[in-house]
Formats: sequence, structure tokens, C-alpha cells
Amino acid sequence: MVLFGDIGSVFVMGLIGIVFIVLIVVASRLLAPRRPNPIKNAPFECGQVPVGAGKMHFMMQYYAYFLMFIVFDVLSMFLYAWAAAYRPLALGVSSDWMVILFMGMLFVPMGFALYLAGKRELW
Repeated sequence: MVLFGDIGSVFVMGLIGIVFIVLIVVASRLLAPRRPNPIKNAPFECGQVPVGAGKMHFMMQYYAYFLMFIVFDVLSMFLYAWAAAYRPLALGVSSDWMVILFMGMLFVPMGFALYLAGKRELW
């Protein structure tokens, strides 16, 4: 038994969503701090008073480690999905060649990242 029909149920769900959003906004206004506190709004780092400028020099040697992490992350996700679905009769030999091609394509940036990690002056 359909109470409102297709359009009516969408309308009712929309109204429930709007009421829910209004309740969240009202609750956040009621629970929010009334007065700004300069001590609580002051920046801090692990309880220490910040010293120096907010901007720091980014060390490029970490770029190589970041690149290696991304390559291994993508490689492991793809290989896990491929191994979970692997059945020799279902995927066939062509899937083996695709995985070898994919691994080869990812080992090129991995080799570049290792090359960058071994250099003293990065870029």
C-alpha cells in the first residue's frame, strides 16, 4: 500500500530533510559559545606559544617519499582487487598481461622517486 505515491514520498522525505537541517541549525545556535574568548581563539601548537612566521620552507626531499607512498598505495589497491577476483577461467590470460603492464607503468614513477630520493639536491 502506497501512502502518498512516488512524488508524494519524495516530497515527504524532502520535508523531513528540511526539518532535520533546521533542527541542526537551531541546535548549533543554542549550543554555540555566546561570547568570543580571545584566549581560546589564540593559535597554539601543542600547548606551546607559536614562534616565527606561519609559512615554512617545504623540503623537497619528502616529495620522493610521498610519490613512493602514492605509487605503492595505488598498486596495492589494484592488485588486491585483481587477486580477489582472479579466476583463471573467468579473467583469462589477458588479465595477467594487463596486471604486468599496470605494474610496469607504476614502477616507472617508483624508479623516478627512488632516483630523487638518492639525489642530494632535489630539483
